Amino acid sequence: MERIVMKFGGTSVANPEKIAHAAQLVVGEVKRGKKVAVIVSAMGKTTDELLALANEVNPNAGRRELDMLLTTGEQVTASLLAMAIAAEGVEAKSFTGWQAGVTTEAIHGNARIEQVRAERIISTLEEDAVAVITGFQGIDAQGQLTTLGRGGSDTSAVAIAIAIDAAVCDIYTDVEGVFTTDPRLIEQARKLEEISYDEMLEIANLGAGVLHPRAVEFAKNHQMPLRVRPAHIEGEGTIIKEEIDLENNLIVRGVAFERDIVRSTVMYDTPYNGSLANIFTTLAKHHVNVDIIVQTIREDSQPSVSFSIKKQDFAEVVKVLEMNQEALGYRQVDFEVGLAKVSIVGSGMVSNPGVAATMFDAMRNASVPIKMVSTSEIKVSVVIPESDMEKAVTVLHEQYELAGE
Repeated sequence: MERIVMKFGGTSVANPEKIAHAAQLVVGEVKRGKKVAVIVSAMGKTTDELLALANEVNPNAGRRELDMLLTTGEQVTASLLAMAIAAEGVEAKSFTGWQAGVTTEAIHGNARIEQVRAERIISTLEEDAVAVITGFQGIDAQGQLTTLGRGGSDTSAVAIAIAIDAAVCDIYTDVEGVFTTDPRLIEQARKLEEISYDEMLEIANLGAGVLHPRAVEFAKNHQMPLRVRPAHIEGEGTIIKEEIDLENNLIVRGVAFERDIVRSTVMYDTPYNGSLANIFTTLAKHHVNVDIIVQTIREDSQPSVSFSIKKQDFAEVVKVLEMNQEALGYRQVDFEVGLAKVSIVGSGMVSNPGVAATMFDAMRNASVPIKMVSTSEIKVSVVIPESDMEKAVTVLHEQYELAGE
């Protein structure tokens, strides 16, 4: 009998009614002859509520105790869902991450999974029971509980699917699948039947919240098929795998966007070879993620390097640069806020020249100024004023004929 993993996010198990519905979806798969392991997130806003509670008690609480607290959220969901499945007449057992054999590195708050010893889960499935497992958590070599950081339940689901040799890992969420762009912004957005790991990884990294990039990367490295499915209605969703059939010869498969981008420009009196390495090594030591980088060195102008960051990192970047001005050797720093990043993604771009030129032409015709550009084999990103973001997404979605029927 085929093994599958079903993962339910927080919005899909936010209350007893949704937990009961999730239980019915699980029982449906069991009745179709599948052996099912289920991964769950904490109910609704539970994690945020626990963090707020911790802040009331101690605003400077240590990461170890925060992990002890936060792991309880998923434990509540797992036990309630196991009860709901049992109420449908199917045996179910709930497990914490450490009971399920999820071992991680010894880092609190953002640990990475090192191994899954899945013997207990496999034996539960072989007993024709459903294994319901807490996502987002594990245990390190010293026996300390750890959490996996943002998107951790997605990663838990993929890791456990790999460990039990599942046929597919289904991610149930409040959307119908992966769309050509956010359907809340563009009503004509089309649901994709299939998307490649690389395309999904780009879209996830560009800010789409359907799947966490770490989970997609994990799945790609182990060739584990993923499927994003709706938890609220019947639907096959979107399958994510290595090789896909290009639908209607779509060269560009999606338009992604991200708000709250800041452009930082560091200016020097004279260029020197160590400047780039020094800046970005310093920022990396302070865990600042830098995206698009543009260096300008001309004889008739002041040398500079510009890079984009997320607004949430703005204050940290200002502090780090100011503290290290003498060591970095720059003259001044300028910042431009109120920006957004818009990207086109598609594996068909590799063998089709002119895709970027078409994008730039569409932006020019729509009078959208481009501040920065970044390209890869399957992606072109531009930084533009945030006030033009919706117009840019609409224009590009139309330009590449991505609208549904």
